[in-house]
Amino acid sequence: MPVLRLPDRPSLENLRKQAKTLQQLVRAGVPGALETVAEFHPKLGPITEGGPLLAAFSRADAQLVIARQYGFPSWPRLRQYLGYVQEYARSPHTQPVGEPAVAGPAVGEPDPAVRADDFARLACLVYAGYDPARIEQADRILAAHPEVATASLAAAAAAGEHEHVAALLRAEPARARQLTGPFRWEPLLYACYSRVPLQPGRSTLEVARVLLAAGADPNAGYLWSGLPSPFTALTGAFGRGEGGSPAHPQATELATLLLEAGADASDAQALYNCGLQSPPDSDEYLRLLLRYGLGTGTGGPWHERLAPAHPSPRQSLDQELIKAVRKNLPGRVGLLLDHGADPSGTGIRHPVDGGHTAWQWATIGGNREILDLLGAAAPAPRADPVLEFLGACMAGDAARARALRAVDPGITAEALMREPDLLADAAEQDRPDAVRLLAEAGYDVSRLRRAGARNSALHEAAWNGSMPMIALLLELGADPTVEDPGYHATPAGWADHNGQAEAAAYLSQQEAARAADRPSRP
Repeated sequence: MPVLRLPDRPSLENLRKQAKTLQQLVRAGVPGALETVAEFHPKLGPITEGGPLLAAFSRADAQLVIARQYGFPSWPRLRQYLGYVQEYARSPHTQPVGEPAVAGPAVGEPDPAVRADDFARLACLVYAGYDPARIEQADRILAAHPEVATASLAAAAAAGEHEHVAALLRAEPARARQLTGPFRWEPLLYACYSRVPLQPGRSTLEVARVLLAAGADPNAGYLWSGLPSPFTALTGAFGRGEGGSPAHPQATELATLLLEAGADASDAQALYNCGLQSPPDSDEYLRLLLRYGLGTGTGGPWHERLAPAHPSPRQSLDQELIKAVRKNLPGRVGLLLDHGADPSGTGIRHPVDGGHTAWQWATIGGNREILDLLGAAAPAPRADPVLEFLGACMAGDAARARALRAVDPGITAEALMREPDLLADAAEQDRPDAVRLLAEAGYDVSRLRRAGARNSALHEAAWNGSMPMIALLLELGADPTVEDPGYHATPAGWADHNGQAEAAAYLSQQEAARAADRPSRP
């Protein structure tokens, strides 16, 4: 049985209930429960219906099975993990900002500490969709009330007041690691996540340097909304992510400073955020992390706290290789292979990646250059005709794809079952020949992805603003009115959200025309 993934916000009480239910089912001899015990309990493999072990199956036995189902070696280790989640969970994106601090004196003068907290909230990235208006508000507060910059350690760190921070730490060095400010962050995080424009004499880079010299933790971080991928100081330096948050203005210098001080280079959240660029504007962040040991070492304090829910350095490195293969970036593939990435590794086993290795994704992707790079690094695995068929489709090799279908007419059904999201991938990568061949093989051009964003091929084309791909998908019968289940948005909505005005207007017309053609309900 596969190891289960914990929910994003795991509850100890809920897990206890799961163990209680499992104990009841096992004692009742329910076959599925017995199979679970046989799989995950290290000493009760021979447990059978009607056997003497059923009545002796204890709550502790059930808790051990539940823990091992989720990948933890024991119930105490699972409880310890939940304790760390509770300790480090923060939700900065949900904190309201006080109106007086934003609106100004017309509605009354707030307490200086309130204004300082509001400034710190607004100045820092909070990862709920980047809103530049927040940074602009922080800048206005700082311009109208310069005293805010020294009203608290958190505000001083976010404002780049390195001389003031140095004076505070000379008086109390322990403050370099104390939780402070509205987010209950260590001061280093306010410096690394701040994006407020700085005037001469102010520098968040220098604040970070002062804090680290005073003993700040270079691996300082928090768990965004309790999720198991820590948002570290290094994550803040690199920025980016799903909302398109900007990098720190001196990102390379700040990241280098943190890494020199001991920040762990296998930073899963930083890698995820930077990896969302498609195509990437630069490999500089990846080269820097590789230089400082990405893929090596123990994984630092966060891996020690959060494993196995947190990836190992090896998993992070192999995941980067998988991402590079899936994005058809041979230069990056070569870079990662040179640093020891394993073509047979499965990375973090994220649901979006389906547990595939880099070899398997390269075969599906049909990129000959990448396959040659992988082949030079490691022996090729045994051939998989289904993946070879899909690779031929993705490469636009109609003759090869049709030949494989002729040899095995059932290959298309198995391909659809194993890789149902591939047509959307082809649309995302702007591969029109692949889209045609996959549609010919039976792929539904309107189908929503099974994993990840749960969007359709037309959503992907709309997001990219690719008018030829949009036209092709509509020609093949794609439905412009289909909504993704996450945001309930049609492809036109995705295009509009990403600033693709031409695609948004065209798809809105197509959506209206499709809706007009549908018979009204009685």
